[in-house]
Amino acid sequence: MKAWICLPLMVLALAGCAGKTAYRDSCATQLDSAWRELDLAKAEGFAGTVSYSKALSLLTGAKTQQQFEAFEGCSSKAEKARFYIRESRAGR
Repeated sequence: MKAWICLPLMVLALAGCAGKTAYRDSCATQLDSAWRELDLAKAEGFAGTVSYSKALSLLTGAKTQQQFEAFEGCSSKAEKARFYIRESRAGR
């Protein structure tokens, strides 16, 4: 009887762990690209703009979410950061 109760609970626990990896690759790819773009923007002299600062704070938040395995939020923040990096390089 206990086996019939424990088995479904174990299956649910394993399924929950597997679901956390849905955005893992996207998060890592977006973060890597964004950090490279941020370095380029800094080298080009756009480090003082408001957009650059917004991008930097978003990337810091995305990295924190990656560490806590909140991959969907990480991917979203990194994508927004890349937008602000483009805005920074455009002088906005």
